[in-house]
Amino acid sequence: MRVVLAEDLFLLRDGLVRLLQAHGFEIAAAVASGPELTRALAEEEPDVAVIDVRLPPSQTDEGLQCALEARRRRPGLPVLVLSQHVEQLYARELLADGSGGVGYLLKDRVFDAEQFVDAVRRVASGGTAMDPQVIQQLLARRSGKDRPLARLTPRELEVLELMAQGRTNAAIAARLVVTERAIAKHTANIFAKLGLEVSDDDNRRVLAVLAYLDHGR
Repeated sequence: MRVVLAEDLFLLRDGLVRLLQAHGFEIAAAVASGPELTRALAEEEPDVAVIDVRLPPSQTDEGLQCALEARRRRPGLPVLVLSQHVEQLYARELLADGSGGVGYLLKDRVFDAEQFVDAVRRVASGGTAMDPQVIQQLLARRSGKDRPLARLTPRELEVLELMAQGRTNAAIAARLVVTERAIAKHTANIFAKLGLEVSDDDNRRVLAVLAYLDHGR
């Protein structure tokens, strides 16, 4: 699996390269700036891109903008964005096109090698890997009295948060120590209450939920 990596801090970039290589990934390019990233994404056509939000020369959202442009040119290009802080605007932009293969992780998660590598693989396969803190903020923003999330029970909110992280029904059941049948029932209730069409495609389902939470404030 070929990866384009963009991170301006040399030590972190080098560490990520070594970590990914140790887990069987091929590093197609490891770059330190927005212009280099744009060229690498166009020339290498990677299976997945791992991108720091803030890159030179602007050190604002250069990495994210390069990723968004690459996804416009190649719809569905798997992109895992790394950020120092929870910034909902970046999560919104990343999810806006509604296609799979997206992730948003805080850089703290990079130091958990297993979690990080799992996130890269999940995104590369067309799934989602959203940081729990991002999901919590999106849920909190939509939890007012007259908003649809207010209709959900506390358990349904737990299930929704775990769904949004990209977890399967089996993984959610194991986490909450209940049966998969119970999770399937909670999932059906969640979609009914949010007015979303139930789908057997977990990735599309997660993206639909995230898109719903993210739009129509």
